[in-house]
Amino acid sequence: MGLLLARMRHRFVRLTKLIADGGYEGTLEAVVPRVFGWALEIVKRSQGAKGFEVLPKRWIVERTLAWFGRNRRLSKDDEERPESSEAMIYLSGIQLMVRRLRPA
Repeated sequence: MGLLLARMRHRFVRLTKLIADGGYEGTLEAVVPRVFGWALEIVKRSQGAKGFEVLPKRWIVERTLAWFGRNRRLSKDDEERPESSEAMIYLSGIQLMVRRLRPA
């Protein structure tokens, strides 16, 4: 996780806040603000919640993954190399944006 954050620091210089799942509560809370200087928001479920619960900001990630899941090539993880899988994610995102920018 530290290597990923270090790469993000130099690629996304305007980044000021990270939003993380409750599973990263102890891991990131100590490192992110101190080392990187970013604000960290942990999104957790309510204590008494049963079943599905819409969490703030998390729906954005779930919606995006659902859009990518509609792409036939991304519906299964058949790529041998991570670079190929990453390229297909970029292509799927570009295809999605181009469709939305196309005039009606």
